[in-house]
Amino acid sequence: MFLLSSVFNNMINQKMHLIKYLLLILPLGLVAQNPIPQAHAHNDYEHDKPLFEALSHGFTSVEADVHLMHNELYVVHDAPENWSHTPTLEDLYLIPLQQRVQQNSGRVYPGYNEFFYLMIDFKTDADQTYVKLKEVLKKYESMLSIVGENGKDQPEKPVKIFISGNRPITQLLQDQEKLAGLDGRPADLEKGYPVSVMPVISDNYNNHLSWDGTGKVDRKERKKLKDMINKANDQGKIVRLWAAPDTSEAWDFLLSMGVGLINTDRLGDFSNHMNSPKK
Repeated sequence: MFLLSSVFNNMINQKMHLIKYLLLILPLGLVAQNPIPQAHAHNDYEHDKPLFEALSHGFTSVEADVHLMHNELYVVHDAPENWSHTPTLEDLYLIPLQQRVQQNSGRVYPGYNEFFYLMIDFKTDADQTYVKLKEVLKKYESMLSIVGENGKDQPEKPVKIFISGNRPITQLLQDQEKLAGLDGRPADLEKGYPVSVMPVISDNYNNHLSWDGTGKVDRKERKKLKDMINKANDQGKIVRLWAAPDTSEAWDFLLSMGVGLINTDRLGDFSNHMNSPKK
């Protein structure tokens, strides 16, 4: 009897948490008129209104850290003591994205025909987490760009998922049908992965530049970074650098270098900066 009561209470707590979350995000239905292809919301789930805040500022790429626990995919940076108050990947991202795509005639943003990227950062075992992710993603195939046996994307599908963190490289490459791609590293540029499987090349900013956002950029560092970006772009891949200075000066510099996704926590400021008239 005690066990049944405990299970029932836990279910009620989880439902109440979801209701509170939905009440939190529902007011943010309005969306920026101009989607920004270069806008990547770093640790998007840490904002007050995950996904919806990014969408309201025109972001086209968001990042979610995921843990596999109790056969569920939870979105959180560090493992909590109590998982019952932790949102799931479906609740926080997949269900809202699917609803949005259905409302917008098959696109995340009306009239925006490029991919909307969902980067999933695996914090638990790569292969086990990937098995569960595939099971979950099967329910959302209608909106996902899936890489088939021909190795090509489905550009008519609006959402492209790619996996970072603990990457299931071998297991994913063996799948004939890939529901997600991989977040690449500069060393992967030598391995011949197609852009459909590895759309983005990410790295720590500090592996390339010592520039703190002020003064001049070291000429040799600048050239080395530019060479890497050019190699990625030649393969059709987008470059993202994490841990870069999160300032307007740094954004402009990285954009001028050809960085395709600007990793930022300052969603509103970045959106205003990108939508402001340039002098």
